[in-house]
Amino acid sequence: MENVHRAGVPGLFAEVRDGDQVWRGAAGVADVATGRPVTADMRHRVGSITKTFTAAAVLQQVESGRIGLDAPIGRYLPKLVPGERGDAITVRMLINHTSGFPEYLPYAYASLKAYPVIADTRPQSLDDHRFTRFDPTELIEMGVTAPAVGAPGGTPGVYSNTNYLLLGQLLEEVTGATAEQYITRNVIERAGLRDTGFPAGPNVEGPHSQIYEAWFGMIDPPRDYSVYDMSWVGPTASLISTVTDLNRFYGMLLAGEIVSPSSLAQMQRTVPVISQEGKLIDYGLGLHPMEAAPGQGTFWGHGGTVWGAGALAMIRADGKRQMALAVNLQRWNRLDSSGRPQPHPIDDALAALYRVAMYG
Repeated sequence: MENVHRAGVPGLFAEVRDGDQVWRGAAGVADVATGRPVTADMRHRVGSITKTFTAAAVLQQVESGRIGLDAPIGRYLPKLVPGERGDAITVRMLINHTSGFPEYLPYAYASLKAYPVIADTRPQSLDDHRFTRFDPTELIEMGVTAPAVGAPGGTPGVYSNTNYLLLGQLLEEVTGATAEQYITRNVIERAGLRDTGFPAGPNVEGPHSQIYEAWFGMIDPPRDYSVYDMSWVGPTASLISTVTDLNRFYGMLLAGEIVSPSSLAQMQRTVPVISQEGKLIDYGLGLHPMEAAPGQGTFWGHGGTVWGAGALAMIRADGKRQMALAVNLQRWNRLDSSGRPQPHPIDDALAALYRVAMYG
């Protein structure tokens, strides 16, 4: 962890579990201006790790019979996904990113409209929308009306937050509660997570780190985005948690204590999906498999990133070994002359950390 800090991350903290043994550690600073240190118990914006919570909540409703996993989304949300697409796109296709809906963010954030051509994006919108209160149905409309990135059910799928905003609306439609309320009651509280929740406003409550966004070297020095209205992602990526709570959640999920074993088996059925970084990954229902070293067994989990904050949580398939990690810098890779992110010493230092954490 000290090597990751020395490579350029201001601060990071983690918890590793191996059976009954627990290790927690932190390296670096939570505030570059004051030198305040990070600690392993800090609360942190965990980004798209939220998707595992949202997927689990939807599968609970599948178990209760209120949602059909392979039912068309138009049956539940005919106004948001009308016509032929509403009939063709199923709930499962939203959860595993094979709906064909593109990412709404380049339409909501004007300076990112060139995405995924990163070199033609600019970070200005990140500041413009620091206190913007977005309506999820307006964001969904941007994604649904934009040109499709694939046919319904086609592979490879394309990772898109539009899918999970729709799942949030689906939960609200069938439960009568907002997605955040339902997930809080039936996933977070059910798992006994004391330091996990959705933000009520732009601040992170409790002890936390400042978080720094570099946007591929275009913000230099990196800027603090720890105070930010998270309605731009809602039930797709706005959750705040701790590394201890994340390990507890994924441990209970893989033990069949959040959703049934048959639902967990559905979550672990994967399809090829193009990630936000443009890499081909296997993706299930809010979970995906990861290998830090060939032949060393599969870990299940999810990563997450929002402006300035990154997190990763993973658990070995047998449930014995776990890691949850939080970092307070994002998009540290600068772009080369062809516009591709260049390798950075942080990447190698993190890879070495993952190997030690996952395999000892």
